[in-house]
Amino acid sequence: MNTALAEQRQNENLVMKRAQMAARADSRCAVDIYFSADIETDGPIPGPFSMLSFALVYAGSFDGRCFEHPGDYSQSFYRELKPISNEYQPEALQVNRLDRDRLCKEGKEPKSVMAEAHDWIKEIAGNAKPVLVAYPLSFDWAWLYWYFVRFSSKGSPFNHSLCFDMKTAFAVKASIPISEAGRSKILPSLLPHRGHTHHALDDAIEQAEIFANLFQWEGVNGRTP
Repeated sequence: MNTALAEQRQNENLVMKRAQMAARADSRCAVDIYFSADIETDGPIPGPFSMLSFALVYAGSFDGRCFEHPGDYSQSFYRELKPISNEYQPEALQVNRLDRDRLCKEGKEPKSVMAEAHDWIKEIAGNAKPVLVAYPLSFDWAWLYWYFVRFSSKGSPFNHSLCFDMKTAFAVKASIPISEAGRSKILPSLLPHRGHTHHALDDAIEQAEIFANLFQWEGVNGRTP
């Protein structure tokens, strides 16, 4: 599906989503709205290296009492970006299989992409607070926060700390050390029926499904979310 068609479908759901959020805001309940994020890069840190692609997917909302599961994962944002430096690690490109030379010519400018992403997040969130979700959070957060602050005149829509680390949540609910809570340890019952492709949009959707399952899971000791 091309980007224009995907975004058209997203926009068709915006009116309903904004109405739901407005109704919840009118009831004076704080609402978090979650965005599953996945990025692909050509190195370990932003600045010397570049973010080549990223995706954001609406992953649900929570008002402190009820978790709202997405009806589907069509509300998404995906872009491929122009590299910002000449440095890169070949092993990173072997993982994500992105053509860096092509992106140098055809990738979108980070300034315009981050501004678009900021506005898309805010439009989906409405009066709710947008929260970034990832597994683990640290890598994706570092890159996206740096890119938002560096390239968007509006800064980060997640401010400096509106984020949810799925790895920590799994460790707490599974009663295991954080060092033992890697993705390979996720229980089969929490996993979706889709593979990990290292395409940012595919993986952000996969992660959104895991997030919803994890959020609603009571944990090994029957703790509620």
